[in-house]
Amino acid sequence: MNIHSGALYWPTTTAPFTPKTTFEKLNLYDVVIVGAGMSGALTALALVEAGMSVAILDKRDMGSGSTSANTGLLQYSNDIMLHELIDQMGEREAVRFYQLCYDAIDDMERIVNRLHIDTDFIRKPSICYASDENDVEKIKAEYAILKNHGLPCGYLDPNELAHKFPFSKPGALLTYGDAEINPLKFVQRLLQKLEEKGVHLFPYVDVEDVVTNNETLHIQTSEKPFYANNIIFTTGYETVPIGHRVGADINRSYVFVSNPITNFNDWYKQVMIWETKRPYLYIRSTVDNRLIVGGLDEDKPEAPDSEELIQSRAENLLKQTQKLFPHYELEIDYAYAATFGESVDNLPFIGEHPTKANHYYLLGYGGNGTVYSMLGSQILRDLLIGKRNEDAEIVQLKRKCGVK
Repeated sequence: MNIHSGALYWPTTTAPFTPKTTFEKLNLYDVVIVGAGMSGALTALALVEAGMSVAILDKRDMGSGSTSANTGLLQYSNDIMLHELIDQMGEREAVRFYQLCYDAIDDMERIVNRLHIDTDFIRKPSICYASDENDVEKIKAEYAILKNHGLPCGYLDPNELAHKFPFSKPGALLTYGDAEINPLKFVQRLLQKLEEKGVHLFPYVDVEDVVTNNETLHIQTSEKPFYANNIIFTTGYETVPIGHRVGADINRSYVFVSNPITNFNDWYKQVMIWETKRPYLYIRSTVDNRLIVGGLDEDKPEAPDSEELIQSRAENLLKQTQKLFPHYELEIDYAYAATFGESVDNLPFIGEHPTKANHYYLLGYGGNGTVYSMLGSQILRDLLIGKRNEDAEIVQLKRKCGVK
């Protein structure tokens, strides 16, 4: 399955990482993690720091899957607004889930700081603007519920928007505590730290089957077999080798990265930008003053092979961006398509398989995938060390949408 195609931006700014191969493979690992992207790396960190022996397997170069196409927006707001999530699952769990997302961004920052890794992590606010007048009440309702539950936010009316940006909209929600990151650099640097902590990394190893033998997992791969007490699948949007997803939509989206811009004087704090309509346009800047712009989601699972199609979609995104920032002399320097996943109930899949003991999953489906990776790594750590985690019930696999 092609999970991305076209000209990716992050690999051009991030030094490649080659795992060491000088270690001796263990006869039995506490945990084998399948997938060396954001979820796999963060989960490995949580587990090795809890004293477990960990191996990570990936069928590609490590970090070269969805992580390379991740646009690096870290936001506590989700594709489903809090007031809508409350209607879906009740106030207590919905508010708790939003709080977990908010806390996860702080947790990401703490990892960056205590491990001293350069990841271009920058705290920034976000705005979600009303795409038309009909969505203003939705924005105001979300502002009221976030503020009521202590999540930092503000509301911008049309005059305030016009003062802070070169465009005006009917209204916008302003959220604080968000951040942007170079996701590939984060994963690559984190994998290096994991090696130093004793995690064994195995690129180009494809998991084919898992058999339980006297409570030990016999993991059959394209190379030699592995043996573990537990296995965690952090395989992103690809088909999981064991079990199957229920209530997951696999789609594709498009991204272009612009030429460097001289200055952003008319872009308030270079906030991250998205909107209420679906599919939504989203925009962020980079440390080298480019714009990353994404959108135009399509109900097709595989990234297209056609360069002409990717370029056409990028030009469409460029036109939408030029309407917002008419004074910028924008060009398309990179353009690509990427697969992404969403769950029907707007929650990630995190937890132990309902019938396969010691089989765990962290599939961060949704527009907040990196944030889900962070909070999911902590939930899985607690489950594996036998510590009760009440938050695990919110994202468990036993719900209607899960892994069977």
